[in-house]
Amino acid sequence: MGLTKTQKIISYILKAIIIISATVGTYLSALGSIEAFMGGETVFMYFTIQSNIAIAIVSLIGIYFLATNKSNYVWSVIKFVFTISITLTGIVYTFVLAPSMGNETWNIQNVLTHVVVPICSIIDFFIVGRSLYIKNRDVLYVVIPPLLYAIYAGIGYVLNWRFSSTTNYPYFFLNWGSKAGAIGFTNELPFIGVIWWILLLFIFLILVGLLYIKVLNTIKKKQA
Repeated sequence: MGLTKTQKIISYILKAIIIISATVGTYLSALGSIEAFMGGETVFMYFTIQSNIAIAIVSLIGIYFLATNKSNYVWSVIKFVFTISITLTGIVYTFVLAPSMGNETWNIQNVLTHVVVPICSIIDFFIVGRSLYIKNRDVLYVVIPPLLYAIYAGIGYVLNWRFSSTTNYPYFFLNWGSKAGAIGFTNELPFIGVIWWILLLFIFLILVGLLYIKVLNTIKKKQA
């Protein structure tokens, strides 16, 4: 099912905003101090920046598919998976990380990478949704990027990589050395162990993925 001219124009604009915002946000983050959260030369070690780069690339390729009126199953799943990943980036930062951060919580780079890019990506997903081919079973693919990142962060922890000047983990919920450890519990951050956080995030991803598919199918029926 093809897109209308208006839908294409909106999608082009959204994709441009995503690419520009992800690029500028990443650049500004890299210019920041390594003393700050997700700043300096280690920014590319964070899921936020990796997911921003990924969705920017997806948007760039998406311009080609939009211009040529092409789409296929593999491309649809790729766009779906990375839209869910950037959704995770936005929600985790806004509701999990930001409340525990200081004055620079909402600086320009954080707004671009954690708010602007996720929101535009989600809207674009549903704008072009009628041209995508996604099945309910495809929801299982959405855990792949976060799973790979959790493995990456775990290796970094063991090898004592510097994600910042003071930590060998990227986010507090991936700190294997916290009081909660792997499967424990504590009355302070991170409250529960890393394994529990990973399981909760995977369940969240699958639920959000199923919701997106349901909304997408509803939109398709109304536009049929």
